[in-house]
Amino acid sequence: MIEANTRAWWRATFALCLGSFLVFINLYAPQPLLPGLKETYGVSTLGVSLLMSVATLSLALALLVFGPLSDAIGREGIMRITLLLAGGCSLALAFAPTFETLLALRLVQGFVLGGLPAVAIAWMGDEFNKPALLSAVGLYIGANSLGGISGRVVGGAAADIGGPTAAFLTVGVLTLVGCAVFWRLLPNSQAFRPQRFQLRVALGDLAGHLRNPILLAAYALGGINFLIFINQYSYITFRLAGAPYQLAASSLGLVFLTYLGGTVGSTLSGRLAQRFSPATCMSLGVAILMLGTAITLANFLWLIILGLTVNAFGFFLAHSLASSWVGRHAQGARGSASALYLVFYYVGASLGGFWLEPFWQWAGWQGVALGSWLLLGVTLVVALGLRRFERRAVQAGSAAPR
Repeated sequence: MIEANTRAWWRATFALCLGSFLVFINLYAPQPLLPGLKETYGVSTLGVSLLMSVATLSLALALLVFGPLSDAIGREGIMRITLLLAGGCSLALAFAPTFETLLALRLVQGFVLGGLPAVAIAWMGDEFNKPALLSAVGLYIGANSLGGISGRVVGGAAADIGGPTAAFLTVGVLTLVGCAVFWRLLPNSQAFRPQRFQLRVALGDLAGHLRNPILLAAYALGGINFLIFINQYSYITFRLAGAPYQLAASSLGLVFLTYLGGTVGSTLSGRLAQRFSPATCMSLGVAILMLGTAITLANFLWLIILGLTVNAFGFFLAHSLASSWVGRHAQGARGSASALYLVFYYVGASLGGFWLEPFWQWAGWQGVALGSWLLLGVTLVVALGLRRFERRAVQAGSAAPR
């Protein structure tokens, strides 16, 4: 098993972080373009938001394919091929003639983007020892946030220069270059033991994970938190594109620099969890996300930016620990267990517009905040439940005969 902070650990972790970075550049590049695309194509806020929803939904469905498949045929090939195809899809998006074509291509792109997230943490679980895994997951998810930032910033800046075509071309070229580096750096697995793929067994593994209340709680926490977090960013672009802010696409892209708060949260998650316990830090992350949402109710732009930064810190703190929680508590078939977490995660993202749209139509951003708190209250209860489980497990361990 690879130990933390060795040369092999740094090389593998850097490769996986680079792959994660490229995935999220592609997934989120269209987000700052939504207000402009809404006007260009004459669609509603919910309609144009489908560019994000169809990609995250197809990504979630892909996880059900790539996770179990990786347990049978290995992880590296899936990550390499799907990342290459994702870059090709971005190049194709640059030349899409209609909004319907954009939606269709985003559906395909979302599916191939699912390859790396479905198996990356499972790859780490195979190759890293437990301390190395905990540290690597925090950095890997930090790369998620950096990719999300870069996709929006690059997409918004390129769109101001040459429209959506320039945005998608830029992202596509960056992805293909990064993919070449990823292929070279990612080491071949040494500890992986293939299992012959059997549909009945794969379905049994998924059902077993869903019957495990400890995993199910982590799945619900990750999915609901992401439902709120990512869709808040979609609605904040509509708020800031209108009066009195009237931000252009490039400025809307810069708003996503608040994701740097998430980079800090995910990077610190391993150290905080070792000091206070993972479930305690998940509870804290949800509470911070609720606080950040309250700050965004202010009318001053700098306070809105502060609130979004606080949101990102809290969300990624909870998300990093929930995803590593699944890797530690899964009873076998870690690939499908991790994939199932991400299924909940991205299905949540794809459904968030449908949950928040009525609140937006009713009361604007104040309605979005109310809709967010209603569901975040649920995940806070879930996180506190995991904290009780954690305490009982510690007490049972200390009471066991030695």
